[in-house]
Amino acid sequence: MTANTATERRRVTTLLAAAAIGVYLLIVVGATTALTEATQACSTWPLCGTDLSDPRVLIAWGHRLAALVVGVVVLAALVTTWRSSTSRRAKATLLVPFVLYPVQIGLGALAATATTATADWLSTLHLLSGMAIFVGLVLALAWTLELGTDDTAPVTDPDPLTATPTDTDTGETPSLQTPSPPSGPLARARRIGAAYFRLMKPRLMWLLCLVAAAGMALAAGPSLDAGIVIRVLGGGVLAIGASGTFNHVLERKKDRKMQRTSDRPLATDQVGVTNALAFGLLLAAASLALFLSVNLLAAALGLCAILFYSVIYTLVLKPNTVQNTVLGGAAGALPALIGWVGVTGTVGVPGLALAGVIFLWTPAHFYNLALAYKDDYARGGFPMLPVVRGERVTRRHIVWYLAATLLGASVLSAVTSLGWLYAGATVAFGALFLWTVVRLHRERSEQAAFRAFHASNAYLGALLFAIVVDAILL
Repeated sequence: MTANTATERRRVTTLLAAAAIGVYLLIVVGATTALTEATQACSTWPLCGTDLSDPRVLIAWGHRLAALVVGVVVLAALVTTWRSSTSRRAKATLLVPFVLYPVQIGLGALAATATTATADWLSTLHLLSGMAIFVGLVLALAWTLELGTDDTAPVTDPDPLTATPTDTDTGETPSLQTPSPPSGPLARARRIGAAYFRLMKPRLMWLLCLVAAAGMALAAGPSLDAGIVIRVLGGGVLAIGASGTFNHVLERKKDRKMQRTSDRPLATDQVGVTNALAFGLLLAAASLALFLSVNLLAAALGLCAILFYSVIYTLVLKPNTVQNTVLGGAAGALPALIGWVGVTGTVGVPGLALAGVIFLWTPAHFYNLALAYKDDYARGGFPMLPVVRGERVTRRHIVWYLAATLLGASVLSAVTSLGWLYAGATVAFGALFLWTVVRLHRERSEQAAFRAFHASNAYLGALLFAIVVDAILL
């Protein structure tokens, strides 16, 4: 690739990414309750009322001016891409935003001036066309980012899933070193306690508890009961601990082959298998008891979460299918339903929408880690996407699932009463996430993969925190 070609492609992808985020901003803002009220206060088009003391009029003006600015960016992205040497597929895809953006403007004008009955379905069409424009821009971005890169086998070993694990520096088979036990009863007690705590996978707890908290906040709003919060989160922490413990037991042999996991408590025999199983069963029983004190459906979903992660994901999906990360996202999505059910006792649309966001986010999040630890997963015998289908395919899938996550977040804003804090969080941190993914495509390094991984955590954490604050306090 020549310097001129690289510069041209960088300019094209930057404009496409900016256009995609701009359109996403319009989608999210258009889906919020605040804009719906603003539409009622401004029934003319293209100009609006002049009473700028009314916040609804300001919102309507802001949305229309933003649509104008975004339209200029989209047009610049389309023209620049069509004039570049990018693929015909990317150029053909851009026909969708080229045709639909004027249609989108017309639908917005009709929705603003129509009667209430007609405005509802016009607003729905307006939202759907915006999503189609966003998808067209993201597809063109994904295909342009990877244009001209190699898509051959991802590793040099003829069979990476059965290769003997070797040290990456010396080429020798790594030896497992069991930490020497500390002297003194207090030191031994601390070491054993730390080992059991690690079995519970505490790093997963904060995010999954925040998922459950967001589900409860959506369901109850300001009237959220503190007792339910404590019991649901307590049951969730214990369920995560039980699932993590069973995962350690079932993967202990594979953990010994991977540098990232070779120091885990069961891989280094710090905890015996029987003791770990007993610990996991104790955590599971305590978790179900807490969930039962909330309601029966919450307990049933808690049991499903433990069994799904421990059995379905660990034994069936992870070692046997390249789609393990995608299907395994159900384990992270269940806490959203548990949080909603803990408050309402039933499954509702907002709870399902939140679970959908988590499910779609999981591949966009975890594929970055799979890229960074591709060789390690190959040594462990796991058919992760970069091991089986290559890094190029994995990077492209990250873009697709990130786009799906952002669309899922816009659907959540449409089916709830979440306001501007949520809209700002998903747009700002979604833009950050997308930009790190664009840099991942450009740099194709382990550092870039970790950067995108941390950006994905920041996106979901900010989104969930915004849901809790928006639903309870605003």
